[in-house]
Amino acid sequence: MNYRHAFHAGNHADVLKHLTLSRILALLGKKEAPFAYLDSHAGVGLYDLQGDQASRTGEYLEGIARLWHRDDLPPALADYLRVVDELNPDGELRYYPGSPELARCLSRPQDRLHVNEKHPEDGRLLKDNMALDRRVAVHLGEGWHLARALLPTAEKRVLMLIDPPFEQADDLERCVQSLNEAIGRMRQAIVVIWYPIKDQRQLKRFYQLLAASNAPKLLRAELYVHPVDNPLGLNGSGLAIANPPWGLEAELLEWLPWLAKQLAQSQGSWQLDWVIEEKKPA
Repeated sequence: MNYRHAFHAGNHADVLKHLTLSRILALLGKKEAPFAYLDSHAGVGLYDLQGDQASRTGEYLEGIARLWHRDDLPPALADYLRVVDELNPDGELRYYPGSPELARCLSRPQDRLHVNEKHPEDGRLLKDNMALDRRVAVHLGEGWHLARALLPTAEKRVLMLIDPPFEQADDLERCVQSLNEAIGRMRQAIVVIWYPIKDQRQLKRFYQLLAASNAPKLLRAELYVHPVDNPLGLNGSGLAIANPPWGLEAELLEWLPWLAKQLAQSQGSWQLDWVIEEKKPA
């Protein structure tokens, strides 16, 4: 396992993933009842954008740096940017929150977090970064086993993020397997899969598997920074969201076009549609 997310922290894919995650957390927070947050491939939780790995690629310059300290941001970005602001109180963009830190900052005292990282060194860093928050349990096992290990939870509401490194050829298929396992154990769970947009043939098969999954409903949101048929590199990224909370689709329709324009590198675009539409009662 060689993938290290620090090389890619704060890039356009992180912005889409973390902004959407922040909105789901906000919508869950409208009800007093507690929820559990599960993160299958959590990384270290906090990234130094001026450190060796992030500065070597500079991907954040085409991502979070384009939104930093702008005064024309859509209101939906407020929670997400507030977390970034609080990590950089001197006004210089240096530290960036991974999904565990974002969820930790945007959850409430009654909520619980289970974050998992298999990479030995990153797992130790994750433990250090989460050590002061007693609501957070850090696991150092296989991320694909998280659903069977922890679901169902005592909390009736669950948000689970599946965000593997995509080093293996079957990772897209394993994402859908994990989705099916999570929904099979807690049908009402919100399950979010992040995926890269590169090989269209692999994605076609992935979409077919999603459509055949056991999710009651499943929303797909994609953001492209290059044309989808560009043969080089990461053209964009997507989120498959099972059981999205009410209101999320309308929010995405408001800010996703704006975000695609701001983060475009050669040609920006976006897509939002239902892979599985909710069945209406007979």
